Amino acid sequence: MKKPVTVGIAGFGYWGPNLVRNFRAITECHLKAVCDLSEKRLKHMHSLYPEVTGETDYNALVNDPEIDAIVIATSARLHFPMAKSALSAGKHVLIEKPMACSTAECEELISLAKQQGKVVMVGHTFLYSAAVRKIKEIVDNRDLGDLRYIAARRLNLGLFQKDINVAWDLAPHDISIILHIMQELPQSVNCRGGASITSGIEDMTSMSLQFTKERSAIIHSSWHDPRKVREMTIVGSKRMIVYDDIAPLEKIKVYDVRVERPPHYNTFAEFQYAYHYGDTYSPYIKHDEPLRAECQHFIECINDNLVPLTSGSTGLEVVRILEASSKSLKQQGAPVMLWGGSSAPFPVMPQRATSGRNNGTSHAAPSSGTDAAHVSTPPFTGTAPVKETGRNGADHPANVPASS
Repeated sequence: MKKPVTVGIAGFGYWGPNLVRNFRAITECHLKAVCDLSEKRLKHMHSLYPEVTGETDYNALVNDPEIDAIVIATSARLHFPMAKSALSAGKHVLIEKPMACSTAECEELISLAKQQGKVVMVGHTFLYSAAVRKIKEIVDNRDLGDLRYIAARRLNLGLFQKDINVAWDLAPHDISIILHIMQELPQSVNCRGGASITSGIEDMTSMSLQFTKERSAIIHSSWHDPRKVREMTIVGSKRMIVYDDIAPLEKIKVYDVRVERPPHYNTFAEFQYAYHYGDTYSPYIKHDEPLRAECQHFIECINDNLVPLTSGSTGLEVVRILEASSKSLKQQGAPVMLWGGSSAPFPVMPQRATSGRNNGTSHAAPSSGTDAAHVSTPPFTGTAPVKETGRNGADHPANVPASS
């Protein structure tokens, strides 16, 4: 029997308590310590989990020789320095989204993890959700036909941030899902937005991603909306899907509707669009907690020497798109080209590391000049999602209970 992986968690704000609860429930894991600047939060944590040590100094986790892995759930600006410190000390790392605040920082973390032979994983929780996994299955089976476009809306009132705009706060979830479904990176990014509350920090953005084969995706993000909306529409040539993460039961609905144009016509009078209206159905989804699957997967990747589904390369490409969106915002929505105008394959499929135990980052993004791996996804034990507004207003699967 393998020795349990000893874990420390940095951050016990909004999302941290959910991470603590899930890692404690994993039999292959031993949660030793939680770090937070607030002694009040640590006191509350200790009242719930008396066996877990509370620390106000992050170095106590980094320098603890018994801790094998550190989970970082702090402000985005702290992700890079804290992850770098942990990796340098020989720890595996799970970082909440976004992975870091620049592609250069992400690439440095990936390189450092590879040098150290450690796993670096990013908390794109929705890719562990049963709903997203079902959508991916439907798309891969070509039940929708050829993909046309994806439209996502992630809206609510707050929580307003001071260090990142709404695109960096809310859009990473939608970007990760879109890349997972499309299985390629976009050719270009456009983004426009407005900062109605805090000057220089957009609280509403509309992002457009252009892919090959005239496919596209639109992402609308807002902290300034009266309703909480978590919706994604995937349009294919044969059928369409509406994914509503707020819905308590039927989160996915498949619509057998499409528009057809006549293959041949001689005159304009003969040209008529045909509209097909068929049945609508909602596939069965087992509602487990996606965060539990994510935490379990992190431990499995450490123990079994696997590259995570949401590896550092996945986090890097999400940040690359966010960087391009920020550049486009400054250019009044002008398109920012990626990959020299040609779309690159998206390296999301997990694989066994090529050399060395726990070399979880043996694959890197194409942008770094390394090869992207395309292999089958390892099974997850205990999966399924839903959402709720997460730490610092970040969005997370809904069947995860909120904590103070």
